[in-house]
Amino acid sequence: MGVNLSAIIETQKIGFDSLIGKTLVVDSYNIIYQFLSSIRQHDGMPLMDESGNITSHLAGLFYRTINLTEKGINLMFVFDGKHPDFKKAEVERRRNIRTEAKEKWDNALKDGNIEDAKKYARMSSSMSEEIIEESKNLLTNLGFPVIQAKSEGEAQAAKICRDGKAWGLASQDFDSVLFGSPITVRNLSISKADYLELIELNKLSLSREQLILIALLVGTDYNPGIKGLGPKKGLKLVKECKTIENLKKQINWDFEVEIETLYDFFLNPPVFNDYKINSEKLQTDKIKELLCEKHNFIEERVQKFIDKLGKKKKQTNLFGF
Repeated sequence: MGVNLSAIIETQKIGFDSLIGKTLVVDSYNIIYQFLSSIRQHDGMPLMDESGNITSHLAGLFYRTINLTEKGINLMFVFDGKHPDFKKAEVERRRNIRTEAKEKWDNALKDGNIEDAKKYARMSSSMSEEIIEESKNLLTNLGFPVIQAKSEGEAQAAKICRDGKAWGLASQDFDSVLFGSPITVRNLSISKADYLELIELNKLSLSREQLILIALLVGTDYNPGIKGLGPKKGLKLVKECKTIENLKKQINWDFEVEIETLYDFFLNPPVFNDYKINSEKLQTDKIKELLCEKHNFIEERVQKFIDKLGKKKKQTNLFGF
């Protein structure tokens, strides 16, 4: 989910035409979760095949990525590796939220309250290992590079950007900035977005180190945050204290993991330095096997989009990493 720093981070509005010819590395877990949350039926139910298997992630990845590719945007995808042990509490908290949301969703459906049903349905979204593996297989067979992170996907993606292998990182989360991505692009997964949001780290009024400290005060995926401190109050406190040592004197850090440990994790996250960026050939038969034979996608429409992707690949040096 990441930390919400929208109140203190400056963003620029850009159009899709600003990304023509550029390469974005996508935080896969983030975009898949967006598809699972947003691609739903009128009552909040996710898209499903005839056997009741969820297909929202496949629909989003297939149609959205091909449409973005057709706009001239190069994409590669990074998947999370092993999460740090201190994230277990947050994972459990999210699981409880999803369970509670599922109960509220069911009750809203029984009461005929469709608006509440949609809201709680989105909150109940979760990713299974099958969803993750299907997503990897689909993207690989479409010819997109798929990279496995050592730990957090955004940290690995930020590393790829700093290495100059991608122009920017696509994610809704501000964690990408904390992990040091020079450029972050938001709203890429939103099909009807009128504009994208661009964050350039070196043009922000705050340093990366300051942003990390503010995030830790507000609360991240690894700590609950200090009660009563939002981004603006956190900013004021960080500017006044200047150092992490002075900051500790002003707050009650009553958490299991020390603030220095979390600060260092954002500043120096575990990443693979020897990652490979490889892309496979477009595998039409394997795509149809997954989408049409297994999940009942309409073959004619699938073929139409495969043809669009194949045509674009022939026109450009797409995926020539």
